[in-house]
Amino acid sequence: MPTWQQLRDAKFTEYEDAADGWSKVSNRADAARIRVDHEMAAPVHITQKGEAQTAAERDLTQLGRNYQYLHSECGLVRTALSGLASELSGARKKLMGALEDAAELKFTVNEDGSVAYPRSVRPPLSPAPASGTARPGAPVPFLPGAGEANGDPNRGKAEEIAERIAQAVSSATEIDGRYAQLLRELKAPDGLAVTDDMLLDEAHDRGDARKAVGAYLGEDGIPHGGSPAGNRKWWDGLTPEQREEYQALYPAEIGALDGLPSVIRDSANRTVLDVSHAQVQHDLDALGPAPAKTVVTAGGVIRNPEWTVWNALADRYKDQLKGMDAVRSRFDQTGVDGLPPAYLLGFDLQGNGHVILANGDPDTADNTAVYVPGTTSRLAGAHGDIQRMTRLWSDAASLSPGRTTSTITWIGYDAPQSIVPEAMEQHWAYDGAPRLNAFMDGLQTAQGGPEASHTTLVGHSYGSTVIGAASKAPGQLAADDIVVAGSPGMLVGDASDLDVGKKHVWAEAAGNDLVPVGGKVAHLGGDKWGVQTWHGLPYEAGYIQTVPSDEAFGAHRMAVDTSGHSGYWDERSFSLQNQAAVVTGRYNQVVDP
Repeated sequence: MPTWQQLRDAKFTEYEDAADGWSKVSNRADAARIRVDHEMAAPVHITQKGEAQTAAERDLTQLGRNYQYLHSECGLVRTALSGLASELSGARKKLMGALEDAAELKFTVNEDGSVAYPRSVRPPLSPAPASGTARPGAPVPFLPGAGEANGDPNRGKAEEIAERIAQAVSSATEIDGRYAQLLRELKAPDGLAVTDDMLLDEAHDRGDARKAVGAYLGEDGIPHGGSPAGNRKWWDGLTPEQREEYQALYPAEIGALDGLPSVIRDSANRTVLDVSHAQVQHDLDALGPAPAKTVVTAGGVIRNPEWTVWNALADRYKDQLKGMDAVRSRFDQTGVDGLPPAYLLGFDLQGNGHVILANGDPDTADNTAVYVPGTTSRLAGAHGDIQRMTRLWSDAASLSPGRTTSTITWIGYDAPQSIVPEAMEQHWAYDGAPRLNAFMDGLQTAQGGPEASHTTLVGHSYGSTVIGAASKAPGQLAADDIVVAGSPGMLVGDASDLDVGKKHVWAEAAGNDLVPVGGKVAHLGGDKWGVQTWHGLPYEAGYIQTVPSDEAFGAHRMAVDTSGHSGYWDERSFSLQNQAAVVTGRYNQVVDP
């Protein structure tokens, strides 16, 4: 236990200086990771082929992973040192307050922390000495008045000061021990490659750090459930050091905050992705070999219950790994055919898993497209949805040279996982709408306002229903245009009912896509008084239900040269090119049916 003199004379600037040093290492590691992902990947794809390209890509992936780990671990050390300095400074402040009060009263603080004081009351001819010594642990509370401290006010004051000194020293001892244990744990094994075991250890370290520094930097300081504008105001109000510390301790929480800069969310979510991948792989390996699929009982051969449990867990883990590998694969594609860096704006394994992935930085993009997939969308199937947005980015970039475009895959809601009955229900759309609105508002906040980027919402299948529900919600939908493909309905009867206005609603539907028909059966469309027409010829009048591909809905119907419900993003198709024309604001290049 330190003495009160040691606490008084301690110089915590040494801890603060050390924290700054670790901060520089952490920031440089993150900057190096960004250079690897954003600047080094493209030349490898262009200049290397065959085995050389494969080896170089593998090495760059490992190098980026190493830098990400270094960034995270050094950030934890930096946060621990800052927390140690801050909490010890608080204990020292309490001590100095007690010492100052003692000096003002002309009391003497002894080496052992006891306090010598002059007696303020001494009966005549009393043998008691003229001074007394107070030590911590005196009975409390004292009653006010003549009975306090046996009628001697100075004794009561001295005992209170001695107690404060003891509490400050005790607090410093607890703080020192708590942080010493944490700092001893923050170490990595030798070697040049970050392994899954190291990432799991990092997650354990982060958990310990959160417990240790909770009084200094607790999760309750992070806004939860607030508006994107409020999130951004909170973030901008932090010091650079506080931002680094929150990101080091709470990457999942920071990565999920709508309104924060995309580069911050990307860095935080990559940490979560790496640790999650390591944990899921560990859990899958821990399952061991499959039990026998069937067992023989007195009643015959039956399905082995142990195999059923094992298989369900194995399938879940494999699906999660498949989705995470799709995200990592997109990271590795940076530079291929000019594809820009990817930004991971959201990620978690809750439910069926969620991922929000951008091609290019949306914060600085001239044109932004946010794609909302439909039924069965989830983390495990992210590869196809991500690929659709890389294709849309490519066509949009070709159509609008000299201007930047970001296309975003938004698997940020819990989509229905079956056509019947789930996709026939509206609640998935209404449940997902607040999340979509929060993301769109956050995107607009990060970009700098509604005029900063031309923004298009692209909805496929049930995703268009989610967009319709988001537009019906209170407030203005943060988008300039809406494009829907294979829509079963948007819960409104007319394009003018959507926030972007009738002139900015665009619809695609393949001739053999039956989803619009099924949407009417499920009543995912909207009702209005009107006349249904086909090529201008009326065939139904009255109170009708409409979906976006209906002429009566009033959207711009675009030419489609693809087949079925999933072909709208086929390469070199009018279906895809029309979307790109809307995304870039080149409406005159949209091909009509």
